[in-house]
Amino acid sequence: MRTTLLDIRRMKAAGRRIPMLTAYDYPSARIADRAGVPMLLVGDSLGMVVQGHDSTLPVTLDDMVRHSAAVVRGAEKALVVADLPFLTYASPDDAIATARRLMQEAQVQAVKLEGGRHVVPIVQHLTQHGVPVMGHLGFTPQSQHTLGVRVQAKEAACAKRLLEDALALEAAGAFAVVLELVPAPLAEAVSKRLRIPTIGIGAGAGCDGQVQVWHDLLGLFESSPRHARRYAEIGAAIETAIRAYAADVEGERFPTAAQSAGMDADELARALA
Repeated sequence: MRTTLLDIRRMKAAGRRIPMLTAYDYPSARIADRAGVPMLLVGDSLGMVVQGHDSTLPVTLDDMVRHSAAVVRGAEKALVVADLPFLTYASPDDAIATARRLMQEAQVQAVKLEGGRHVVPIVQHLTQHGVPVMGHLGFTPQSQHTLGVRVQAKEAACAKRLLEDALALEAAGAFAVVLELVPAPLAEAVSKRLRIPTIGIGAGAGCDGQVQVWHDLLGLFESSPRHARRYAEIGAAIETAIRAYAADVEGERFPTAAQSAGMDADELARALA
């Protein structure tokens, strides 16, 4: 049975931490689902870690629908959340049209959008029409050219504004909120004041859950952000495997009889006659 919004709320109420992980395709979703991760995020971070862009901005709605559909097919139990791409929720009508595609075509169970009080009318409009919405505060990647990639809300006025934004998103009907690159003491204080779960990334251990990017967790790139922990060096292992394969082909050690099919000699002779 698939994880529900009620399950996520119960995890916060029970004091259970909520693991969340990004996924961008069918095999990664299957692996994360088998590992028991209750929530998967199809992030517009795919623009950087999958498509090779330097920001999330080039990611299109078609991209998100395609990748989200693959993740949903791979995940049988996890709740799948998809990002609304840049400028696809500038108005309530835009947001409805975007969410409709993600929920009908890709069949995700929830969507995520960035911003505070200025997106509250959008959140209200979506939730009133039955769309589960996750908020996103702190460093918001779609605004990186305005904010810069750095910790947010370190000063009292900005910290107060972030808390007010979080409370406003909760009041608007958001079922959870991501806190990204926020000072740990502030993130913990916000988490304690909200009834809905907070999901941290670079926001310390006081959040109700944590989300990490698939590629950072597994060490697929040479370096990772400070807030990530590399649980494996899969990138290096893949490179070693590919080097071994290429060397075996060049050295005529692959394929062998074990990877080949035989044929009756008489049948071959008649075919070549």
